[in-house]
Amino acid sequence: METLYHQTNKQIQEVQSQMGNLERTDRDSVHLLENELQARIDQIFNHLERLEILASKEPPNRRQNAKLRVDQLKYDVQHLRTALQNFQHRRYAREAQEREREELLSRTFTTNDADTSIPIDETLQFNTNLHNAHRGMDDLLGSGSSILNGLRDQRSTLKVCVISKYMRDKAKVYEHLFSLRKKFYSRINLISIS
Repeated sequence: METLYHQTNKQIQEVQSQMGNLERTDRDSVHLLENELQARIDQIFNHLERLEILASKEPPNRRQNAKLRVDQLKYDVQHLRTALQNFQHRRYAREAQEREREELLSRTFTTNDADTSIPIDETLQFNTNLHNAHRGMDDLLGSGSSILNGLRDQRSTLKVCVISKYMRDKAKVYEHLFSLRKKFYSRINLISIS
């Protein structure tokens, strides 16, 4: 494991030193250097996978330290990969800007035709359609508001109906209790008279 670790660490340092050459490399060979760096980074990741397996097979007292060392290498390689991707992104953006600049410089501009026309009919129709849609939304909102008001009225009507039914039911219960009480007193009086 130690040999592979040192070999991988050495490869990471070599890639770091080559990353400094990216800015100084001419346009024609920068692609080759990028591809070489990407291949080396991929190879380092393969070594790291092997190192992870070997670190898990270390004795328990050295396993934690071995895993930390492998994680540190992974962290370093991930930063190298990100730096390479950032460089490529900047290069692509710079090349796109240069292409656009060349296009603008090579384009020949002409004057407008004498019979320039403004398509006002389409604009007028769009504006009319927009007003119609606005009116339609106002109508929808108005009908929704009236529906909500109707539901509120129905709710209050139903509340009154429910309350009046409740009161009638209570009145019947009290009336029944009152008649029972009357019968009870009349029976008591009848018993006490006899």
